[in-house]
Amino acid sequence: MTAPTDLPYLRAYAPALQAQAHALLAQGQLGALLQRKYPEGHAVRSDKALYDYAQEFKARHLRNAGTVNKVLFDSKIHVVRHALGLHTHRTRVQGGRLAARHEIRVAALFKQTPDEFLRMIVVHELAHLREKDHGKAFYQLCTHMEPQYHQFEFDLRLYLTHLDAGGELLW
Repeated sequence: MTAPTDLPYLRAYAPALQAQAHALLAQGQLGALLQRKYPEGHAVRSDKALYDYAQEFKARHLRNAGTVNKVLFDSKIHVVRHALGLHTHRTRVQGGRLAARHEIRVAALFKQTPDEFLRMIVVHELAHLREKDHGKAFYQLCTHMEPQYHQFEFDLRLYLTHLDAGGELLW
């Protein structure tokens, strides 16, 4: 495994953090660090289980938000294009009224990751029910639903960096 000179998943972070990640990659220690921090993968393996998982968060934190009609793992989402999950919203005419359909799709790669990574992605996509744009209110909602949101996002980006450098799947 070779450490890339550019760390695309960490570009928005401070140069000092990027340098630490680069050093861990060069030493081949990034994967081991993540496995120590997150020793087990989650148990959510099916689309039905993922739907139930997302509905539990929605019921706890976003009772008045729109209905989520579908939640599933999607093998067509490519993390390389910087998409971890997608929230889609379609409005259809049904009779004399409009009906909204919300769908959440999570990249299939995340079937085998720690619960914290899956939770971060689900929280992120659920937050789009209330806040469409990635603004201050959006991230406040994310941290309301998951107080460790930013740490889990950073660690997930470290894992993607590990995979991008040719590392193996850890869970």
